[in-house]
Amino acid sequence: MLAKVFSGAVYGVDAFEVEIEVNAAGGNPVIVVVGLPDVAVKESKDRVTTALQNSGFRWPQGRTTINLAPADVKKEGPSFDLPIALAMIACTEERELPFAHEFCFAGELALTGAVRPVRGVLPIALEACKRGRKKLVVPAGNAREAAMVSGIEVYGVYNLREAYEFLTGEKPLLPLREDLSQFFTQHQEYDVDLGDVRGQHHVKRAIEVAVAGGHNLLMLGAPGSGKSMLAKRIPTIMPRMTLEEAIETTKIHSICGLLDPEHAFVSVRPFRAPHHTISDVGLIGGGATPNPGEISVAHNGVLFLDELPEFKRSTLEVMRQPLEDGRVTVTRAAGTMTFPAEFILVAALNPCP
Repeated sequence: MLAKVFSGAVYGVDAFEVEIEVNAAGGNPVIVVVGLPDVAVKESKDRVTTALQNSGFRWPQGRTTINLAPADVKKEGPSFDLPIALAMIACTEERELPFAHEFCFAGELALTGAVRPVRGVLPIALEACKRGRKKLVVPAGNAREAAMVSGIEVYGVYNLREAYEFLTGEKPLLPLREDLSQFFTQHQEYDVDLGDVRGQHHVKRAIEVAVAGGHNLLMLGAPGSGKSMLAKRIPTIMPRMTLEEAIETTKIHSICGLLDPEHAFVSVRPFRAPHHTISDVGLIGGGATPNPGEISVAHNGVLFLDELPEFKRSTLEVMRQPLEDGRVTVTRAAGTMTFPAEFILVAALNPCP
């Protein structure tokens, strides 16, 4: 029997739809995953079969082929566990999934059958909505993040059995609804404020001018003079983020796994202060499959480089193009990706002894 469900995968800062086909047939009992899976996806067959057993389900005993389409794009991460498991159950039970085309699934499975949160749910939700999927089933820990997308019903599940019973109509679930505009306006407060700083009038004036014009800033002063303290308060006087800026920034933070589970949405200007030992890849992004670096995580916010002379020369040189263009293009064997990188650069250093 053949079963088909839909999921999504992140590529750069966006997502693309993945069609998951599971075919169970006779022959030797073996599970084959095709469609350019990485190690985490290949290992999913072991997680899925154990989760099925511990959830009270059987899995196909013959040759099972799992295809992830499109087959020419590499698939990464454990987010395909849940859709693969649901399709395998449908094959074992020989039960059609009549409304599967309306759903998009994403989630990692524990060996117990519990559904664990994954990265990049917001881009997947945006892509599912664009593709016309009406319902999105994700881990309960990611539900609030996905619910920020209007036009799609989001259901958070805690375990595999709950997800399957909901898909087959045996157990009703209520969609999680969030008023994005109201949530956005209620969570635009900062923990610090520039008004907390006493004195330093000339520095505060320079900061105001830099922020008003979108200029970069270099602070030179003795240790303990308040450079870091002032830098942390720069985002508080920047213009409030627009909803479009917030969604774009949240996508990057979701992919990097930096979202706060309580808020699940970035509604204030980010402030990033990487240590001076950071590598070139850590700053601008990269890896075997390129991921965003610190300059992209600071998109629409502030990137603070403390102790500027301690940074490696090569690390500072790679920032030249992002500072000029507002984006960074990373080329690797796996492909070329462009990440947004519009930020205010604030650097601090001590005077020469």
